[in-house]
Amino acid sequence: MVQKDTQQKWADEASSPAKKVSIPDGLWIRCDVCGTILFKRSVENNLWVCPDCQHHFRVDARTRIDQLVDPGTFEAFDVEMESKDPLEFVDLKAYPDRIAAAQKKTQVKDAIQTGFAFIKGRKVVLAIMDFTFLGGSMGSVVGEKITRAIERATEQDLPLIIASASGGARMMESGYSLMQMAKTSAALARFDDMGGLYISLLTDPTTGGVTASFAMLGDVILAEPKALIGFAGPRVIKQTIKQDLPEGFQRAEFLQESGFVDCVVPRNELRSEISSLIDYAGK
Repeated sequence: MVQKDTQQKWADEASSPAKKVSIPDGLWIRCDVCGTILFKRSVENNLWVCPDCQHHFRVDARTRIDQLVDPGTFEAFDVEMESKDPLEFVDLKAYPDRIAAAQKKTQVKDAIQTGFAFIKGRKVVLAIMDFTFLGGSMGSVVGEKITRAIERATEQDLPLIIASASGGARMMESGYSLMQMAKTSAALARFDDMGGLYISLLTDPTTGGVTASFAMLGDVILAEPKALIGFAGPRVIKQTIKQDLPEGFQRAEFLQESGFVDCVVPRNELRSEISSLIDYAGK
């Protein structure tokens, strides 16, 4: 009993090791792939790539922009556009309530940011999807902002860079969402007719209607390592064809081998790769 009381008193002392080992929340994160406990700041400084296994963490649109463009050069446009509710859609929650909750959580209006920027001194039109906003789903706002970005690139003869990160079409907008596939593809066709350069960057994940439209229409298609890229999910495909899928199916490296992706580029090389492509195309 005496020994127990002594131990408790020692643990309660302000100078005891038990008091000193407390660590503030948010300093450490676990890698999703290798399970290594990592110092968050070091991962952030490494462009959100695991230093042990090179797993590329998902990043939001703001972080992606900071990683890609020259500091202080991003000039956003169409910032105030936000989704309406033409179908008055309700599932477990009304669609406007879902939008409001996503806006409060992410501090952005919708699942994409567009604007002008410079990448290693080359002026571009940039469209960056944000998976943190309703899974990067493509609704009317996403489709409209991408179309306007394409039109600006066409008018000013600038290279177009779109970084995709999406679960596909936004079910709460039904047919309005599906229409964005045709609208963005038509705008890209006009851009191509004018001799524009479109570099598509596929990040984890790029799926559904985004994959089935603008994401796979690039003059050059780049992808980050191990990014999940596809239309339907692997389980759905396996259940449909009743066959085991190849190892790494729907990952960036497999798609490169199959000819759907031109090059798999680590995150720390993207700026150099994109600027080199712009120079090679004479843009």
